[in-house]
Amino acid sequence: MDKYRIDSHKLMYHVSRVNEWLNERLVYPVYMEISPSGVCNHRCTYCALDYMKYQDRYLDTNILKERLSELGSLGLKSVMYAGEGEPLMHKEIADIINHTKKIGIDVAITTNGVLLNEELTDKILGDVEWIKVSVDAATGDTYAKIHRTKPADFDTVVKNMSYAVKSRSLSGFKCALGMQFLLLSENLEEAVLLAEIARDIGMDYLVIKPYSQHLFSKTDRYRNIKYNEYAYLADELSLLNTEKFNVVFRINTMNKWDDGIRGYNNCLALPFWSYIDAGGNVWGCSAYLSDERFCYGNINESCFKEIWESERRQKSLQWAEKELDTGQCRLNCRMDEVNRYLWNLKHPPEHVNFI
Repeated sequence: MDKYRIDSHKLMYHVSRVNEWLNERLVYPVYMEISPSGVCNHRCTYCALDYMKYQDRYLDTNILKERLSELGSLGLKSVMYAGEGEPLMHKEIADIINHTKKIGIDVAITTNGVLLNEELTDKILGDVEWIKVSVDAATGDTYAKIHRTKPADFDTVVKNMSYAVKSRSLSGFKCALGMQFLLLSENLEEAVLLAEIARDIGMDYLVIKPYSQHLFSKTDRYRNIKYNEYAYLADELSLLNTEKFNVVFRINTMNKWDDGIRGYNNCLALPFWSYIDAGGNVWGCSAYLSDERFCYGNINESCFKEIWESERRQKSLQWAEKELDTGQCRLNCRMDEVNRYLWNLKHPPEHVNFI
């Protein structure tokens, strides 16, 4: 059972915000993704944001904290620290995370986990809702080939997550700890072994997810991958599920990748989320970070309220509504399930009163 709804969405639990949108009122984001660092210590073969060139830039801590406080007052519910670089490479990431939680915003982290050492874990674990670590192999050699790093990093990640589990147990914190595994031909034979490792060290879950080709990525080596060939793994992996550990095999998302069908004609999710890159730019969509038509402004130059209510953002939304061809968008984008949900609300079937 996917108790976290990782292979779906959770916007339906924000009824008041959805109603505001349906009534064409101004909606501030429920969720944001923020990239504290443009630098990454890995060069994964599948990296969607390789075209961003892993720039040596970091968000200014004081400005970010000021904007986060503002966002909290505007109704932001959650932030995931991830982005075009490795978020833990920001030297003040612990301070940023602690502040985010202090002002009432839920915090999550997606990371490769190499830098999640004992000292950092002790500083942040109590302020984070979940930590998801990308581990795309179950052996050091395969890990090194896919993450394009040294094999020892695999052992470091397993050690770091083992400590996080132990620390959580001793402290009583409720942070969910998981791994994610992007299923590829190179690591196919190691999925079960990683699930066993994750279960044995005390992870809450392991996500098995499909590849998704980014529009601007330099890499396209996996563009033609088909997941119906790997569906048999779902049954094998399900045998490892326990009361405390779950393999989330994202079959729904895999099927959508193979089918290539979206189910909506417009991107309707833009009012509910946003992305801030390591340079402070605010984007409507993380799949279009190089397209200025999706850039709303910069937090180093303006407060968030000014950016969100600006004429520049309004023009961007109008362009997206009238001219953006979602058929050219990244398949299985971050907001795909949200878009399907909102599209159905806007385009109800016949006889809706017969629930």
